[in-house]
Amino acid sequence: MRISAVCLCLHSTTGLLSSLKMRLSFVLLLFSAAVSRSEAIRSLVFSNETNTNYMEIIAEKPLQLTAFTLCMRVATELSGEREIILFAYRTNNFDELNVWRELDGRLSFYLSGDGVLFQVPYLGFLQTHLCFTWDSSSGAAAVFMNGRKSQTKIYRKGHTIRPGGRIILGQDPDNFLGNFDAKQSFVGEIFDVNMWDSVLSDSAIQGLFNWRKQDRANVFDWQFAELRPFGAVEVINVDPI
Repeated sequence: MRISAVCLCLHSTTGLLSSLKMRLSFVLLLFSAAVSRSEAIRSLVFSNETNTNYMEIIAEKPLQLTAFTLCMRVATELSGEREIILFAYRTNNFDELNVWRELDGRLSFYLSGDGVLFQVPYLGFLQTHLCFTWDSSSGAAAVFMNGRKSQTKIYRKGHTIRPGGRIILGQDPDNFLGNFDAKQSFVGEIFDVNMWDSVLSDSAIQGLFNWRKQDRANVFDWQFAELRPFGAVEVINVDPI
């Protein structure tokens, strides 16, 4: 009887410790999530239609890419009467990677020539999380809007994005950082712009939409990237939702 009682006591103690460990892990997880969500991040506000306002992003590595994931959060009150440039990477001679909201509301990106277009819900005045993915080996290209994936399309199979260019937000350079057209400029808010040199998994992109921490973006990471403003671009701090 005494041996049974001792065994029962040890079993009960072990169970209690296990339960406490699980609760502690859960509390630490919640604390970690709360900390990551509480970190304010930079956001860019382009208030007016101009041919002068833009922000340059300094990449951590050359953009010689055979695959990428490019993500951002965007809000704009511009209606569908014109195109909007969302992202531009240009070398001396080519628009290596441009991302657009088209006149008809479709989202698109262009790699040194004709683009690939995606029919998606209309981009508007509420913040929208966007990710664009492309893989040269298969040609697979897709857009994610608020964690939901578009139809996959085959585009520029075997292509390589060339290094030596500059990355800007807010304008479409028709030559190397010049010749801007105000009617194509971005007006609105854009932030949390990150780029990887690989295609992230669907679940990782859904996690980014929900503000879950992922591997640091290795082409440029919004939290650490150097930003160089030109013209009247407002930089504010926002809290993750």
